[in-house]
Amino acid sequence: MLFNSPEYFFAFLPLVVLVYFLLQHFIGAKASKFWLVAASLYFYAYWNVAYLPLIIVSILVNYTVAELIHRAKKQQSTARISAKSILSAGVIFNIGLLGYFKYTDFFIETVNVFLSVQFELLHVLLPLAISFFTFQQIAYLVDCYKSDVHEYDFLSYCLFVCFFPQLIAGPIVHHKEMMPQFFDRNNVSPHMENIARGILIFGIGLFKKVVIADTFAMWADSGFSAGQQPSFIEAWQTSLCYTFQLYYDFSGYTDMALGAALLFNIRLPLNFNSPYKALDIQDFWRRWHMTLSRWLKDYLYIPLGGNRHGSLRTYFNLFATFLLGGLWHGAGWTFVLWGSLHGSALILHRLWSASGRVMNNAAAWLITFLFVNFAWVMFRAEDTEAAGRLLAGMMGLNGFGLDQSLQDNIGYFVGLLHLQGSVEVDRLMGPVGAALFIAVFGFVAFVGKNSMEIAADKVHFNMLDAMTVAVAIFLTLLLGIASSSSVFLYFNF
Repeated sequence: MLFNSPEYFFAFLPLVVLVYFLLQHFIGAKASKFWLVAASLYFYAYWNVAYLPLIIVSILVNYTVAELIHRAKKQQSTARISAKSILSAGVIFNIGLLGYFKYTDFFIETVNVFLSVQFELLHVLLPLAISFFTFQQIAYLVDCYKSDVHEYDFLSYCLFVCFFPQLIAGPIVHHKEMMPQFFDRNNVSPHMENIARGILIFGIGLFKKVVIADTFAMWADSGFSAGQQPSFIEAWQTSLCYTFQLYYDFSGYTDMALGAALLFNIRLPLNFNSPYKALDIQDFWRRWHMTLSRWLKDYLYIPLGGNRHGSLRTYFNLFATFLLGGLWHGAGWTFVLWGSLHGSALILHRLWSASGRVMNNAAAWLITFLFVNFAWVMFRAEDTEAAGRLLAGMMGLNGFGLDQSLQDNIGYFVGLLHLQGSVEVDRLMGPVGAALFIAVFGFVAFVGKNSMEIAADKVHFNMLDAMTVAVAIFLTLLLGIASSSSVFLYFNF
């Protein structure tokens, strides 16, 4: 079930919210939590019921490991197995689970290529959201070991892992960020302001996804699947369309996740903060997928040694962190190269900062954005060969001239400006239409307020605000924009 589908917004979400608060009022917190866990597992199994046993096993094992860690820390010297050993076993279990389902075929393919052998692929089914709920539970185990988690019951732990607004693609939350909110007595009844604000944020996210991101997808998908040597203009159109597709797709998903959680009076952490406004690559990663960046820093970069052991070790830790961050996104050499590019860029940024030189803000922004755009090509391409073709086109190696179809398209738009001819939808979706879309929504991404800033502009929301947004969402869906709901890009990771 997709966030951008009518059955989610008009049936599943309002029903779950309504029953949740009715159970809170008439029966109690335990019943409402049980309902929310059941609804979340249904939401997860809706994609493929074969996924369900895996997430249940993962929850059971990790909860057991956490309980053993708590017990070992209480007993300390009398414990037969140390808390650290139990933590290590839990982390190995999670990494092993993720490694088997996500990287087995990639490993076999790599062995086949480098050793010139022909082992058969296992074609392991990649369970939905396994990267997200695995990282979230690893963080939970580490936090248990550090005594940063108060002990809660099994039902609460299940809710922490599978709360449906953030289950599929984040944000990756800490236990202490979310679960105390479910125990807050102020949150047991509906808050009209939260409902209004949640609907507003959800509506903005829906518009980003079904109107902006899915439109950019048509040009991006066409360019990446062309299988030919693109010209300079064609290559830049393709890369920029994907750059903005990913921006509006992921930020749209994040908005809908945060908006849906607010209906339950739950505030999830900010995960997306206008990353294309960044003035350097470090700033970019403080704004893009913020909870993943935090996880990589807290549970990988710092345990590797962070910046505590000299410059060379720091550079190695940065590179290794983002190399593994690239692999987290997908099992393929394109993701390895993408992570390596960002790791290298962060090292260069450190070297530049250490030199004491200062760059003009406009130049810093342009260099950062162009690098991110180039790197996204590697992120999106099916393989390194396809990425190489597009990058060659972007550098002008395949020619700069306008092909005949582009010239005809420009001529059509010039005719429209002179009120000559009728509007043709196919022409509007051509290269000039793409350029206009890039110009308009690129400008919004570069200088406009993001959804959190828009929602914060009004201190108080009322039901009129909520109804206005709800009607806008209804009309959007009624017009059929979301009739062929497309999957969010980050669902693939």
